[in-house]
Amino acid sequence: MGRKREVVFDEEAPDFDPAKPYKEPVAMMEMREHIVREKWIDIETSKIIRDKLRWCYRIEGVNHLQKCRHLVQQYMDSTRGIGWGKDGRHPAQHGPKDSLTGMLMY
Repeated sequence: MGRKREVVFDEEAPDFDPAKPYKEPVAMMEMREHIVREKWIDIETSKIIRDKLRWCYRIEGVNHLQKCRHLVQQYMDSTRGIGWGKDGRHPAQHGPKDSLTGMLMY
């Protein structure tokens, strides 16, 4: 038996029907795990870019506004949309909002 030479990940989302999420509970759980895995990858990517940005600020000193601009833009793009709120669910599962309170109606 030996070690595997490479780790194989499922890169695509599982077969999941957002119109009927409870029809296949296994597919629903796999979809949830897929979303969480993708969120963690995005978070770790943002952390790496943030560390590069810190290093650039320290090295460049007063010129950091010009020299680190590309890293700032990458960091801002990578942090946009990262969160554990309702955007972690499939868009079809977001409920309607109440127009008066702005809260989800359930």
